[in-house]
Amino acid sequence: MTGRPEHVPADGPLTSDAAASRLAMKADPGTARRATKWLRDNLFSSWLNAALTLAALAFLAWTVPPLLNWLFFEAVWAGTPEDCQAGDGACWAFIGEKMRQILFGQYPPDEQWRPQIAVVVLLAAIAVSLIRRFWRAWLALLWILAFVILGCLMWGGILGMSYVPNHLWGGLPLTLLLATVGVIGAFPLGLALALGRQSNLPFIRTLCVTYIELIRGVPLITVLFMASVMFPLFLPEGMTIDKLLRAQIGIILFTAAYLAEVFRGGLQAIPKGQYEAAADLGLSYWQSMGLIILPQALRLVIPPTVNSFISMFKDTSLVIIIGLFDLLGTVRLALTDPPWSRFHTEGYVFVGAIFFLFCFAMARYASYLETEMGKAHAR
Repeated sequence: MTGRPEHVPADGPLTSDAAASRLAMKADPGTARRATKWLRDNLFSSWLNAALTLAALAFLAWTVPPLLNWLFFEAVWAGTPEDCQAGDGACWAFIGEKMRQILFGQYPPDEQWRPQIAVVVLLAAIAVSLIRRFWRAWLALLWILAFVILGCLMWGGILGMSYVPNHLWGGLPLTLLLATVGVIGAFPLGLALALGRQSNLPFIRTLCVTYIELIRGVPLITVLFMASVMFPLFLPEGMTIDKLLRAQIGIILFTAAYLAEVFRGGLQAIPKGQYEAAADLGLSYWQSMGLIILPQALRLVIPPTVNSFISMFKDTSLVIIIGLFDLLGTVRLALTDPPWSRFHTEGYVFVGAIFFLFCFAMARYASYLETEMGKAHAR
């Protein structure tokens, strides 16, 4: 019998890829229909949405290819300033040439292994602190140890390391140090201010309200200016305070005022029944706050709290007005080299990418933490 076997298609035997594709379509025949339905429901549900979708696609088609060409395909990855000027793309050779200066500022080049290790230690401590099962008393000891190691590495003067004054610190270590210490210092102070603003004692309440409204009524740059220029005028003759410490205190005081209002909103969102239940259980004020009220209030205000931290992290760039070169300041310092001075866009894009990575990581962690704490609350 010369007929074709039933299992052989009319167009010949199937290849392995074609057979796999056909099997996948048979296994899930509704995939194409679901994709079409999703496009219709989300992108083309009306004539206005369809027009906006097409306009967005046209805009992406107009902007993305030139941007990719500038960023990658036509970029100069290594070479001299003259090579960059001859090209049409980004000059990433500038970043390669000035990388160490951008990341570590004026720190002595032959000692820059010290801030590198300090950054690793600080990031490791932050990473451990983000894991909920490590939220124990020993975590405070870990942070004390981390700051001791960081101080020994950055200042030096021991174990054969030369002394480096902190006015030479800069770049990524300085930005991370200001932001991390700012968070650690501003969080409890902001919480104390929020509780004080709700106090039944008029003097405490008035003091906290005055502080919060006064600090929130001026920009951070004013606080830093006062801390750097005006505050030393009120000190006794011969007494000085390091400008890095003054800047750090200014950042903590400024951030705490905004956090206080965030925490106050969380406290006011707690139903009165929770306070009454704590009182019926015979709990003291501090017991009810620590065990019942604050855990709920802090969970409610995770997004605005992290938003304040992100804002403070970016505002560390303002310390340049008092002579400290953070990550953004070191880029400006690197651009003072005449041959490379025209490539400021590349420098700001590089630093912007670093800021984005840290801010995006904080936002994603806040989302994760809010979800996890919501699950725990539901149980």
